[in-house]
Amino acid sequence: MILVCGEALIDLFVGPPEGTEMPARAVAGGSPFNVAVGLARLGVETGFLGGISHDRFGTLLAEILTHEGVDDRFLVRTDRLSTISAIATARDGQPSYSFHGEGAADRSLGLADLPAALPAEVQALTFGSYTMVVEPVGSAFAALAESQKGQRVISVDPNLRPNVIRDMAQWNRAAERFYRTATLIKASDEDVRIAWDGQVTIAEAAAYWLDCGAQLVVVTEGVGGATAFSAAGSISVPGRTVRVHDTVGAGDTFHAALLAQLTKSRRLHPGAIAALDLPAIGELLTYATAAAAITVARRGADLPTAAEVDAFLHPRLTG
Repeated sequence: MILVCGEALIDLFVGPPEGTEMPARAVAGGSPFNVAVGLARLGVETGFLGGISHDRFGTLLAEILTHEGVDDRFLVRTDRLSTISAIATARDGQPSYSFHGEGAADRSLGLADLPAALPAEVQALTFGSYTMVVEPVGSAFAALAESQKGQRVISVDPNLRPNVIRDMAQWNRAAERFYRTATLIKASDEDVRIAWDGQVTIAEAAAYWLDCGAQLVVVTEGVGGATAFSAAGSISVPGRTVRVHDTVGAGDTFHAALLAQLTKSRRLHPGAIAALDLPAIGELLTYATAAAAITVARRGADLPTAAEVDAFLHPRLTG
């Protein structure tokens, strides 16, 4: 099992004003939430650890996780409200962003809410996005990561969100707690650019993360593909050519697909990841870029199933 740790929230898409009304569409989201759904769709046993409200939004989030086959025994239900990330469009078509999460369910998880002991079937934990940084959940998750370092795979996706935490120095300090526990770090070129204000290259960022102790670092570049760095060297794969609808959930799909392939190839262990050679890493990247390509060709974070990825990679065999 892979235990995904982090936030589940509501993305609220608000249309231009219509008289005294603003039409809106509420969509389940959150980077860790998407990763959990993506892993389950790829056929990997998955659990979700995070604070989820008893309100109607939280009920929807919990119902979706259960429907997708994600183990719900690690959910921490609370009467605190759900986080809402609002994207509002003005009459001129310009979007504005606001984040409503202070004191919300996802960031209220504390040390006392963590499992007393992880079940033996948990092979890996993932962490990412703003629940690594806000409190008390950031410190609770950091303690969990530190307790499992070297025993289980720890995968980290910084997934920086400046609209939540504008102080990048604060974000970087908090995130480093997780980088120093990580077996695998998956990031985007945008993460690198934001974290270092455009002052370092992808290779320099990867070197920093490897120096923190990661065994494998992967940086995605959208249509430019992805590059992986490890003790074996570096390897890149190109992006896939597809008609892009939007890029929502692409990074989460890539992260889920990396972990799914490590699971299916029986390499979801710190030692096995450290021992990966470049051809094996290239295969991981090829699978993950294919999965992400399917997602960007669809509306929203509609992550693919294992059968869809196989069909994409081997059309003649599945057609």
